[in-house]
Amino acid sequence: MYAVKQSTTASLKSAAAVGRRVTGPGNYIRVRKAHVPGSRVNGQGSVRAAISGGDKVTVTAATPLQSKGVDKLSSSGGGEIQVKAVVTIRKKMKEKITEKIEDQWEFFINGIGQGILIQLVSEQVDPVTNSGKIVQSAVRGWLPKPVPSEYAHIVEYAADFTVPSDFGCPGAIMVTNLQGKEFYLLEIVIHGFDGGPIFFPANTWIHSRKDNLESRIIFKNQACLPGQTPPGLKDLRREDLLSIRGDGKGRRKEHDRIYDYDVYNDLGNPDKSKDLARPVIGGEERPYPRRCRTGRPPTKTDPLTESRIEKPHPVYVPRDEAFEEIKQNTFSTGRLKALLHNLIPSLAATLSSTDNPFECFSDIDDLYSDGVLMREKDEEKKEGKKLFLGSMVKEVLSVGERWLKYEIPAVIKMDRFAWLRDNEFARQTLAGVNPVNIEILKEFPILSKLDPAVYGPPESAITRELLEQEINGMSVDKAIEEKRLFILDHHDTYMPFIERMNALPGRKAYASRTVFFYTPAGIVRPIAIELSLPPTALSPQNKRVYTHGHHATTHWIWKLAKAHVCSNDAGIHQLVNHWLRTHASVEPYIIATHRQLSSMHPIYKLLHPHMRYTLEINALARQSLINGGGIIEASFSPGKYAMDVSSAAYKDMWRFDMEALPADLLRRGMAVEDPSAPCGVKLVIEDYPYAADGLLVWSAIKEWVESYVEHYYSEPNSVTSDIELQEWWSEIKNKGHEDKRNEPWWPKLNTKEDLSGVLTTIIWVASGQHAAINFGQYPFGGYVPNRPAIMRKLIPQEDDPDYEMFISNPQQTFLSSLATKLQATKIMAVQDTLSTHSPDEEYLGQVNPLESHWINDNEVMKMFNRFSDRLKEIEHTINLRNKDSRLKNRSGAGIPPYELLLPTSGPGVTGRGIPNSISI
Repeated sequence: MYAVKQSTTASLKSAAAVGRRVTGPGNYIRVRKAHVPGSRVNGQGSVRAAISGGDKVTVTAATPLQSKGVDKLSSSGGGEIQVKAVVTIRKKMKEKITEKIEDQWEFFINGIGQGILIQLVSEQVDPVTNSGKIVQSAVRGWLPKPVPSEYAHIVEYAADFTVPSDFGCPGAIMVTNLQGKEFYLLEIVIHGFDGGPIFFPANTWIHSRKDNLESRIIFKNQACLPGQTPPGLKDLRREDLLSIRGDGKGRRKEHDRIYDYDVYNDLGNPDKSKDLARPVIGGEERPYPRRCRTGRPPTKTDPLTESRIEKPHPVYVPRDEAFEEIKQNTFSTGRLKALLHNLIPSLAATLSSTDNPFECFSDIDDLYSDGVLMREKDEEKKEGKKLFLGSMVKEVLSVGERWLKYEIPAVIKMDRFAWLRDNEFARQTLAGVNPVNIEILKEFPILSKLDPAVYGPPESAITRELLEQEINGMSVDKAIEEKRLFILDHHDTYMPFIERMNALPGRKAYASRTVFFYTPAGIVRPIAIELSLPPTALSPQNKRVYTHGHHATTHWIWKLAKAHVCSNDAGIHQLVNHWLRTHASVEPYIIATHRQLSSMHPIYKLLHPHMRYTLEINALARQSLINGGGIIEASFSPGKYAMDVSSAAYKDMWRFDMEALPADLLRRGMAVEDPSAPCGVKLVIEDYPYAADGLLVWSAIKEWVESYVEHYYSEPNSVTSDIELQEWWSEIKNKGHEDKRNEPWWPKLNTKEDLSGVLTTIIWVASGQHAAINFGQYPFGGYVPNRPAIMRKLIPQEDDPDYEMFISNPQQTFLSSLATKLQATKIMAVQDTLSTHSPDEEYLGQVNPLESHWINDNEVMKMFNRFSDRLKEIEHTINLRNKDSRLKNRSGAGIPPYELLLPTSGPGVTGRGIPNSISI
């Protein structure tokens, strides 16, 4: 059977000419074996069309009305009722003159009923077609009701239907766009059925019929499991999922909404330069999560590398994943592209000829007080382009000159010398931008897991005697027993790459270990730092241990050692904890959710807010941040080996079951099991702001998810019998994380408890975890000495030629070891952008007012409101903690409060706020 998808007179007449049967008002017309171009095939061997006077269309069938929520339809006579559809469309907020003219024309076309065709699909089956009953109408006219001023870019149209009284409750709408370009459909509301209006939330781009003949299917806001799908909607549910999956072939077009998987084979550009060739990330040699497939042709130089799309041209993401206009105009696409396309080149033009190190600390201070005088390119002067305007990075124009001025980062705003102190260095492992690597020291001696034949003896050079000197004579065994020794261990992650990293120009790094002591007074302080290089014939154990010391020389060397640790930590933070464990790992969850869970599915509805913008920001990252020669390679110590480091961490350390916050804390020994505690764990260090606040947020998410899952999966075996859900989980493991598919630690998905655990982990990673390690990037990293992303010199030793220079001017040695002015200003600008909330940010526990009809279940809404209220309580609790003088890692003289897990925020760089999703 073919279903007519258009209302043009010629098509309908040609279909009717083949053969029809008209039996009066309220009856249907059946046309056999006539194909209308662009119609939908469903295999039944006939064409369904319906015609009546004007634009109104009627169909009927003999089945009596049996729709939940609709008891009886008010009839206009002859067993018919009049139904109105209100179609809400969002127009562009800012348009060019030509676009405005086009919009006026489309406004006219829609007004006369020639632009949009919609079909109501009943939940009941038409006995003739064996599919859902359909009535069809053209959208025409516009509602005279004034639209609130804050939504001035929203337009409403109407469509009228004459519906037979036994039509049943509509469960889906098929939308056909007859215009020449796409439009953004917010929702359709059907009025006229008993029981009140029926909402069909869309929030989707409707492609033009010239780009794709298929109509779009929009389901009403009723969540149902596959086995509960109304009979009239079963075919459509299946069809919609098939259309999203695609066939894995061909190049994706901008209007497509196809989700599929691919490896990271688009980071290099060997056609441009052999120095920009990069290996494929993903596969047996370099395992990695999968990305969204774009299908571009291979490069000429390397058939395994996908050809690149360079800025400012967009990388494909499924159409609905792209940033909405307010985010484009006020923040991410516009701002990030301005940053990458205009600011970074201008910084390079300004500083590259004199790319010198900072000569004194006042040079760094000048970035915040005076700024950088920018050199404009000729075309920018000619076109009057603005380079960049952020919340932390500001342009200051004066007398024909352009200055780039940075705001003072939070870490030095209250105390500019805080970064120098050991307790601040230690505090940031618990309350900084990367509080997820510190772990308890469980055994001694400290051992490497690397191959000793390649990397030398596994024992650390940190000795028992040295530690006992630093902890006032307490034995190491007693300190371990009392849980007082902790370690930040980046040795095994970096050591396999150090030799290659140090061969890169202007880069010098070690593989570091840092041991901390948790004092009886509740203060964590660093007591020993081990910096290692690969073994050589002359130095088979190339490891040096540094302590604080008690005179000027050792004090400065200790500062350099801490800077190298921070540089190690900055790389791990960016490449592993931030990019890999949130951005890259979540992308397969999003792809699988769209491919395997219908938008009718309750789990799809639960996860939908947590998928917003992630594929787009990841595509931008592949284009300009993590690509060969991109900003991450330029700004962090691993350089061109950055993604190799990330892949190795995925291979050795990433486990889905350990991404749950309580499990991660237990794995690192930062918590112990405690059944009486809210999340079943008790912190070893009570004043651990990230963990203490994180557990509050985790607990709230868990409670919300468990109540939601219980609501929909109350029946025995309902999880295992959910075909879509089981395929979703199977695809995440076997396609999205294909290189880890055979690992034994993947959770089972047999019970509602299993499902709740999986969903809580996914939502936590996309919301709380990402917020905790992303939005502090500029507040902590915006002051280069506090958190250098790159080091350019090793620590001078007594037999080195530079040692005398170090002795005579240790400050210059320290500053010349850090990033150059160009490198520093680049990474500061990027960190500022990545730390910024967009004005249209959607925060955890909040619903966009334009999406308030996302579900029509009052019980679910009550649960969600409880979740929202709980997050408000958490915000209050965190604010009280930040005022508690006993909690020295978040309060005290010059100590910035820990706010990264406060649920709400305003726009800009605020150092707080938990968005629903990884949106930057």
